[in-house]
Amino acid sequence: MRMHWMLGLLCMTGCTGISRGLDGDPLDTEPIPTVERVYLVPLDEAMFVARRLLEEQRLDIFENNTTHELYSQSWEIGVNVRGNRTFERYLVRPEEVGPRQSIVRIFRLQYREAEDAVTQQTPEPGSQKRNDHYYNHNREVFAHETFEAVPQMEGFRLRRGIRDLPQERKLLMRLEMAPSLELVGGKASIPVRDVKVAGWTPETPEAAPRCGDPVEGVDALLTQGGTVLVADPMGTRELPDAASRMLCDATAKKLPVALALSVPSVDQGALDEYLTSAGTDADLERLLVLSDFFRRVDQDGRSSAGVIHLLEAARRLRHQGHSVSVVAFDSKQAAGNAREEEMAANLIAFRKENPDAWMLVLAGDVHVRTGGVNWDSKFEPMGHRLTAALPSSPVRALDVGFARGAHFACRFNVWQQVDCDVHGINPAADARQEPNTPRKVALFDAPGETGFHGRLYLGTLSPSLPVLQRAAKPVVQQQAPAQPAER
Repeated sequence: MRMHWMLGLLCMTGCTGISRGLDGDPLDTEPIPTVERVYLVPLDEAMFVARRLLEEQRLDIFENNTTHELYSQSWEIGVNVRGNRTFERYLVRPEEVGPRQSIVRIFRLQYREAEDAVTQQTPEPGSQKRNDHYYNHNREVFAHETFEAVPQMEGFRLRRGIRDLPQERKLLMRLEMAPSLELVGGKASIPVRDVKVAGWTPETPEAAPRCGDPVEGVDALLTQGGTVLVADPMGTRELPDAASRMLCDATAKKLPVALALSVPSVDQGALDEYLTSAGTDADLERLLVLSDFFRRVDQDGRSSAGVIHLLEAARRLRHQGHSVSVVAFDSKQAAGNAREEEMAANLIAFRKENPDAWMLVLAGDVHVRTGGVNWDSKFEPMGHRLTAALPSSPVRALDVGFARGAHFACRFNVWQQVDCDVHGINPAADARQEPNTPRKVALFDAPGETGFHGRLYLGTLSPSLPVLQRAAKPVVQQQAPAQPAER
């Protein structure tokens, strides 16, 4: 009993509680940001999501028609006697940085009876490191807010405004942790004229591949006859660049190498022809003419310029005398389990003909899992099928870790329309990587429920746009639209 009293006295004089959101959730483990987050979405969409987030907490939301700020209804904190009551409400302040760049700040305003002092509590400002990329995700510092002209409460005074980071974290999850879509079907109608690939510099056929910086910890995966499945976030520069390095390391060990891409298998001939070419502008243009996949009107991240650079790295390694193959294993029209079955069958067929090759497979997160998924007990991912069919061939699946960045992807926007553009992407807490840390492979002690054996850390992600883009879509399209693939 004496110990209990002692703990009580200590907490009365020196204990502080963990900051929590109003719904009782503990503050996320993500470090408190020192710069403003800029969301790569139109401001009206960001505010729509913010409004829905608060309405889901059973709060009535009101909008200022002039400033477009949002206010929630107020609620009492605890139960106190009249004259000593405290009420709170949400304030959401929007700021448009660009056509697809927006800042949304969420505050909790606190009102007290018989309180004259008005204070403001905001995070300490920090400095932004230089980012030479076009898409800027961070504003200079946290702005010190003033709360003039905010709604008043009769008999109460505004005591303070607190930046609600847990609510902003939830908004970040809604805007930047949404699943990407893979578009199947649709007609190819983008003409190939004067192809220009970002960073493309045709060189002599003898040019060495650009292997890039090392990937720490990858050696344990480079085994004869082994298969490595990597969860591709799609539409980034970093994943193809890391894959190029892994191909270089595998060929340095004198292993026969196969690069498996999420490209329809009907394009296998076009990839093979490019692999044996000299890699000139004319060869690249011919690849894009032969392959409908790279000329789709609506393109997701699987047909990015980064994929073309990766294919070129494989071509250069092969030209140096290494045994390098490229496998197009995806389906052109199938979806759901039918697509998973076709993808697995194409890889299994290649493996049976090439039992000694080290195979690197790039596909979406759901496809490469060697376990199951928790939303559909009947869904069997390609990775699970591959593992079951090749018991004597080691199959390892890698999730990806990264720092917050951007990628080119297709998603449903708030109006339930498919939006293919540059989007922000933020990792889950367990996959978060500190900025400016080296890329590496970290293997787990044992695979989890999803069947991942480790994680490939890529650093800060940056977008890689489609190799071919259409300036504007026609008013009337004489074709059936591409359909998002079922996961």
